[in-house]
Amino acid sequence: MQKQNPLQVEWLRDEYVVSTDAERIDRHVVHRYLSQESYWALNIPREIVDRSLDHSLCFGVYDPNQKMVGFARVVSDYATFANLMDVFILPENRGSGLSKWLLSCILSHPDLQGLRSWTLKTRDAHGLYGQFGFQLAKYPEKMMEKIHLHPYG
Repeated sequence: MQKQNPLQVEWLRDEYVVSTDAERIDRHVVHRYLSQESYWALNIPREIVDRSLDHSLCFGVYDPNQKMVGFARVVSDYATFANLMDVFILPENRGSGLSKWLLSCILSHPDLQGLRSWTLKTRDAHGLYGQFGFQLAKYPEKMMEKIHLHPYG
């Protein structure tokens, strides 16, 4: 079985960069945010975060000093589906359009074109994602999930 290696891409806006270079991801920043500030992954262990990053297409947002200030990851087969996960911009960098730009970059990635479906879960960002064509599931009665609400703590 051949593993898909997605195309590494960078986007520039002003002095900010969005990059899919896995080597640039600041895993400490991602773990700290997810485990301490997110509502969906509180107390997630570092080894779980590392494993999730190793098996996802990751997008880092970097400020003019090359500090990572935002992140998202996509789980996909690069043919039919993509699941958008763990999207965040650090609080001190919000309000300047970085989240919208990050989503634009993700949705324009060459290896993620022509997919049948995109999914995501959000508690509070419906307005943001709606601007990019995401909507509540048309047939939620056809969707099933198996989740553990607080497996880390």
